[in-house]
Amino acid sequence: PRAIEGLSYAGFDVLSVANNHMFDYSREALEDTFFRLKEAGISYVGGGFTAKEAYLPIIKEVKGIKIAFLAFTNLGTPYWEAKTESSGIAWLTEENLKEGIKEAKAKADLIVVSFHFGPEYQTKTSPEQRYWARLAVDSGANLVIGHHPHVVQEVEQYQGAWIAYSLGNFVFDQSFSKETMEGMLLEAVIKNKKIEKVASRKVIISSDFQPYLK
Repeated sequence: PRAIEGLSYAGFDVLSVANNHMFDYSREALEDTFFRLKEAGISYVGGGFTAKEAYLPIIKEVKGIKIAFLAFTNLGTPYWEAKTESSGIAWLTEENLKEGIKEAKAKADLIVVSFHFGPEYQTKTSPEQRYWARLAVDSGANLVIGHHPHVVQEVEQYQGAWIAYSLGNFVFDQSFSKETMEGMLLEAVIKNKKIEKVASRKVIISSDFQPYLK
């Protein structure tokens, strides 16, 4: 809970909770996380008290542009998936992905999809990562953001959209390699309700596990 002060101070508006660690401390802690983020005014996506909330796109309007956020994972176990009357996370399937993007397209100008996927410590993307990321774009996503490998992977432009397969670590304590002590901050420039360009900025994690932009 003490980390929320840092999240608020840093200016985070939307967080993905679709990952393989959300049940580390049981469903009680999962739901406590949701409550505390709500109290702090930080939106979360990719999880919820019900399936409806877990798969609901979060819409943020900035300078007249509506941006939808969705998040999914296929790591962990499908038993963690949110159900009609039970809390959980958004599980990645073709149906869930396509339905989520379809709903988001009806409400927003741009769609950002977050994936917690891919094998750890691999600096090149896997065929599975490329499949899901490109399926998201083919279904209507404008920007795909990946994480879980703990190392930075490539950024590509595909069908007019952008895919960052893995941002690497940002605030983390994996000091056993140079690659795990680096990350990437992705900046997207939006103009006329389109992503005009993206730029990556290198993040270096200090020995105190604090991130610094280069």
